Amino acid sequence: MTGGGGMNGRVAIISGGSQGIGAGLVAGYRARGWAVVASARKIAPAGDPDVLTVEGDIAGQATAERIIGTALEHFGRVDTLVNNAGVYISKPFTEFTAADYAVITGVNLTGWFWLTQRAITEMLARDGGHVVNISATIAEVANSSTPAGLTALTKGGLAAATRSLAIEYAARGIRVNAVSPGIIQTPMHPAESYADLGDEMPPIGRVGQVSDVVDAVLFLESSAYITGEVLHIDGGQVAGR
Repeated sequence: MTGGGGMNGRVAIISGGSQGIGAGLVAGYRARGWAVVASARKIAPAGDPDVLTVEGDIAGQATAERIIGTALEHFGRVDTLVNNAGVYISKPFTEFTAADYAVITGVNLTGWFWLTQRAITEMLARDGGHVVNISATIAEVANSSTPAGLTALTKGGLAAATRSLAIEYAARGIRVNAVSPGIIQTPMHPAESYADLGDEMPPIGRVGQVSDVVDAVLFLESSAYITGEVLHIDGGQVAGR
């Protein structure tokens, strides 16, 4: 072990941490004094001794081993895992290809499985920890203009697994929660693309920001009596259906 685990000695792993919501989560945890291990297929070194980056395909079991290994080698522990990595592809159900299926299930389910299994194993050794899964409102609010059956299948599965794991490990000091974002404005899409959503505009009258999702994850981090919760950050989309 070469590092100290941030100012407060706690360590978060954030998958998909190179941009958008993931980068916001890295900054949010660091602002609270946590050390962070961030992973993505391509991610640059952070220039911060308390932020370590791991490149690799999250769908591979070996990537999960490297992520957990990096956290243990440098910081000696894993306190929280945020499963932020995800793939969204919108197309008619009958047009999904074998390649589409492989990449969506590989990132959204297989990668989640291997990384979460390894993280919980380490948390069990320390008698505590927290897992936050990033689901998606698309799993509960279908829209024929943006069909996304495979994304709904995988993200809906994360919500179900959240509840299951929360009960399985509650007595062992491990909490498992999920955040379900709706339409979130990220740097990956031009700002003007969110301006004219028409009937798709959330009831609250605006699209969400990366900070809205980060605030929700950090709220769950601070809420020691919450487990098994799926927190919707969607401006009322689910409530309005």
